[in-house]
Amino acid sequence: MGANRTGRPFTGDYAGKLLYGTLLKLGFARGSYEERPDDGLELVDCMITNAVRCAPPGNKPETSEEHTCRQFLLARMKALPRLKAIITLGDVSRRNVLKALEKKASQGLPGHGSTFDAGPYRVFNSYHCSRLNTNTGRLTTPMFEDVFRQAKAYLEA
Repeated sequence: MGANRTGRPFTGDYAGKLLYGTLLKLGFARGSYEERPDDGLELVDCMITNAVRCAPPGNKPETSEEHTCRQFLLARMKALPRLKAIITLGDVSRRNVLKALEKKASQGLPGHGSTFDAGPYRVFNSYHCSRLNTNTGRLTTPMFEDVFRQAKAYLEA
């Protein structure tokens, strides 16, 4: 995996191209994304983390893996005192953000484009930017970018 090689989530696959391209386009990053840790890409007022830190077989984490990794997700959230908005990429992410905040997974609306408040945060949901979702048309580039536009508008309000 590129993320394991570079230490940067989503690096080395199509999901990274879509994610980092969107971040650059909407001002959440600057520089260039070239799938290398020394490519000059710099995030701006954002941070990327994984709800589940390892890449499980079939990219389908087991409940025990989610539970084990949740402490790392919560620590990352707590390390950001100015954090106001969270964009989740896929339902695993949405569920784990809620559980990290000691909320029931059912408290946050699932589905692409949904938003809800969870504790002190506004959560913006997107389908995961995987090749499977983009190849099938479940997620398009404009749909993905729109979630980031919504989050940016919220942060600027």
